[in-house]
Amino acid sequence: MITHLEGKLVEKNPTDVVIDCNGIGYFINISLHTFSQLPSSENIKLFTHLQVREDAQTLFGFSTVAEREIFRLLLSVSGVGASTARTMLSSLSPEELRDAIASDDVASIQSVKGIGAKTAKRVILDLRDKIVKVYGMEEVSTSSSNTNKNEALSALETLGFPRKKAEKVCDKVVQEHPEASVEEIIKQALKNL
Repeated sequence: MITHLEGKLVEKNPTDVVIDCNGIGYFINISLHTFSQLPSSENIKLFTHLQVREDAQTLFGFSTVAEREIFRLLLSVSGVGASTARTMLSSLSPEELRDAIASDDVASIQSVKGIGAKTAKRVILDLRDKIVKVYGMEEVSTSSSNTNKNEALSALETLGFPRKKAEKVCDKVVQEHPEASVEEIIKQALKNL
């Protein structure tokens, strides 16, 4: 399976990108969240999920490993396909979706176009325990500094820094400067990495 692709960004659209990896162009479906994280034309790295069906092989790309894991969890829910999971990650950030599932927030999940109450409840029922187990309840928070930290962490991961190391540095920056913007967190973290 293809786990990630790194190469030159050739084409960028809100729903897909083309990455040139040593002369081979890969067409990758992306969410709007990933689209907002991508530079306009540079070397980029996307974490991928390859979906193989009888009539197609489709690559989905994500700016962070966390977004890819949420996508895979969503695919495990009965009635949620790849396009629905991508729509959910386009409407809500991975952190917002994770927090909504962990806190039984049916309204937030139902706010996604095409998701009814029944599907929203099924997503929460099937994934709540997995989300809480993987992320821990102490991480489930909606504070702005936590959101800024998560965005900064995603950017640092995209830049190629190891998650554990980047997370330690980001935590330290947020403790010292609780109201720091995403850009400030990234700048401070880069000085310490």
